[in-house]
Amino acid sequence: MTDDPAGGLVRPASTLLLLRDDPTFEVLMVERHHQIDFASGALVFPGGKTSAGDHDEAWVDHALGWTSHGAEQAGLRIAAIRELFEEAGLLLARRPDGGPLEVEPAPLALRQSVDRGETPFLDVVREAGARLDLSALTVFARWITPPVTPKRFDTWFYLAHAPADQLAVCDGRETVDACWYAPHAALSAAERGERKVVFPTRMNLGMLAKAQSAAAAIEQASLRPLVTVQPEIHDGPEGRRLVLPESAGYGAVSEPFAPGM
Repeated sequence: MTDDPAGGLVRPASTLLLLRDDPTFEVLMVERHHQIDFASGALVFPGGKTSAGDHDEAWVDHALGWTSHGAEQAGLRIAAIRELFEEAGLLLARRPDGGPLEVEPAPLALRQSVDRGETPFLDVVREAGARLDLSALTVFARWITPPVTPKRFDTWFYLAHAPADQLAVCDGRETVDACWYAPHAALSAAERGERKVVFPTRMNLGMLAKAQSAAAAIEQASLRPLVTVQPEIHDGPEGRRLVLPESAGYGAVSEPFAPGM
């Protein structure tokens, strides 16, 4: 965690945009439980805050790419993979020899135990005889919540291909639905008021919709310079507006600001 003098504590977080072409280009999204205080009822990508266990040096023997990405990035990527496991039951990992991993669906009780911090995610991976595939993640974006919000996060967004032959199932606690959406379809559902989509998710869906396939989205992200996004709040004659820097690649963005959007 970092302490921003202008806006208090900023918590590190990770989010994973899991992609597939089945047969059309889709991304996995989950609906947050309506009783959760942050983005309740919203359609989001799996993700959340990092935990101390994500940075355990013992991961060096259980995560492919631990040394090549550096300790900070390795921990952030492990957090993204752990959150995907907790919220959707998918394990982004490989066999120790690098081959594809064949795993049975994880029991919901185990996923919830990891979520509560009772069972270390490292133990789950070790028991499965697996290695997390950190190099399977490609950096997509980095967003820092503006100081005016009560909870602030420094969130890294990653892209990855969905593992074959694994089914996404919501956890029933943090998430109440897990579904695959074409990016433009998710945006259309939000515009019609059928789904709640918060501002960062909407912006990143728009960025994702520029690609025609999972491979194209990953390639575009790997070639695009990373510009850290911290939305700015501007006061004007029409009230407060949320503005993004054009250098971030989202285009000219200026829209009315409302807390929790």
